[in-house]
Amino acid sequence: MGSVVYFSSATGNTRRFVEKLGLPAARIPLLPKDEPLRVTDDYVLVVPTYGGGNLKGAVPKQVIKFLNNPENRALCRGVISSGNTNFGKAYCIAGDIIAAKLGVPHMYKFELLGTPEDVSRVREGLEQFWQKTTPTQA
Repeated sequence: MGSVVYFSSATGNTRRFVEKLGLPAARIPLLPKDEPLRVTDDYVLVVPTYGGGNLKGAVPKQVIKFLNNPENRALCRGVISSGNTNFGKAYCIAGDIIAAKLGVPHMYKFELLGTPEDVSRVREGLEQFWQKTTPTQA
């Protein structure tokens, strides 16, 4: 089974959502001075949408830096995004942008911290996704 890679700002909304999933996860560093994250296994990216409703700046700079590493980019199998419905058409647009650039599915959208139903749906969806995409060992 793959893992979850996520970015969370200092507010920690995305981190709290990912922790509720109870799945293996790694955080993209918040600060530029921190050691960069390098992945070696398939993962689904969980990303918040920035920019307050603008397309410019919707994808956090830390996520862009992480995905600029070809090895990290190659192992991404899908994107889940959070956002604020107050952003209108730009709600969860970071996920749309990343999914389009990487050619992977935008698997789920949730608002802010997500609801218990969002957590349940994402957990179940990821378990099914990894069962379908991970070859079984004979």
